[in-house]
Amino acid sequence: MELKDKLIASYVAFENDIDTSSDIHEIRSKAFQNFEGLGFPTKKLEAWKYTSLNSILKQDYSLFPNKENSIQLADVQKYFIHDIDTYKLVFIDGKYSSFLSETTHDTFDVCLMSSALAKPKYKAVIENYFNKIARKDNLTSLNTAFANEGAYIYIPRNVEVEKPIQIINFTTGSEAATMLQPRNLIVVEQNAHVQIIERHQSLTSNPVLTNAVTEIFAAKDATVDIYKIQNDHKTASLIDNSYIEQKSNSVVSVHTFSFGGNITRNNLNFYQRGEHIDSILKGITIIEGKQHVDHHTMVQHIEPNCESHQDYKGIFDERSTGVFNGKVIVNKEAQKTNAYQKNNNILVSDRATINAKPQLEIFADDVKCSHGCTIGQLDDEALFYMQQRGIPEKEGKALLMFAFANTVLESVKIPEVKQRIAKIIANKLNVKMGFEL
Repeated sequence: MELKDKLIASYVAFENDIDTSSDIHEIRSKAFQNFEGLGFPTKKLEAWKYTSLNSILKQDYSLFPNKENSIQLADVQKYFIHDIDTYKLVFIDGKYSSFLSETTHDTFDVCLMSSALAKPKYKAVIENYFNKIARKDNLTSLNTAFANEGAYIYIPRNVEVEKPIQIINFTTGSEAATMLQPRNLIVVEQNAHVQIIERHQSLTSNPVLTNAVTEIFAAKDATVDIYKIQNDHKTASLIDNSYIEQKSNSVVSVHTFSFGGNITRNNLNFYQRGEHIDSILKGITIIEGKQHVDHHTMVQHIEPNCESHQDYKGIFDERSTGVFNGKVIVNKEAQKTNAYQKNNNILVSDRATINAKPQLEIFADDVKCSHGCTIGQLDDEALFYMQQRGIPEKEGKALLMFAFANTVLESVKIPEVKQRIAKIIANKLNVKMGFEL
């Protein structure tokens, strides 16, 4: 049975286990009808021109894993940012793990999407924000149809969350192949501030497909920092759909670190609905083998006097493939916009591939917009200079690559995250660095 047919058949069983009298049920039903009509995206679609899902859709995925594998903290602690105290939302094979999690309802909510969808006290927030900015495309609609579990984070006005929040999805391999569809909702009210670290991690070599959707709302004067760490097994694939709506004077930054996995697709969409907004999108990709990473970004400038900054760096070895499709849309009313987009790539192997497509759609006439893309190799002269001063070739290459990526790392606001990423980069480059970034 093809995966689409299996999903259609499974939706009936899914409906039997949920409350079909709620407003959410109508949202799910419409989303499922939309997916049923669209199916999975193919390379015939312009947005998927360079990324094919055919190879990962052939697996016989378990959609609702029933077998439970217990996980001890010692087994997974290395995947946490454990150098600092954090709130934690941990899911194992799509199910919440109270043992590994640390939630709160004191002055703000860090809890479960399933609770927020079911309990009356969350009804107002769900009605105002759930599925309001998520697009009605193929995979987002599929996630919405099965939306039930994930992270629910609500930060009231004037609250500064004193420690970061980690959202971690583990897959244990309890099934021969597993498909997960986490749904996250993050609402940050006026003048509130939060930092969030997100990770999807497989603990098995069995195939895993994760189709995640996150909606983020930043109200006036809010500050939100998101860090996505993607360093999974080569049998795990991730489609990460993130939608961010910002109000006046808010600042939202998303750092995406893509180091592992089979096929990784990051759909990152920003909607600026107010003035004096700053949207920051940065990423580092280092992959090898036949790995494939596709960054698909969109920033829509709707009102005047706003900024957006994109800086993506990629290092591709062996037969890996990278894709960068960055779109900036400046509406007619969005005068005085300052939009900056840069994508720089290094091909370590002559068999590696990068497909870059920076796009500007400008309908205003008083703006400052720029974009640029470079594809090249390491500087042989710089490498020769370093070797002449006693630095071995391998370490010299690593130093050059660290310097190449540093413009992204320097804007990371959590020192422990910066150190973790630096260590992952060093491991990817197979060197030991004698310094910290």
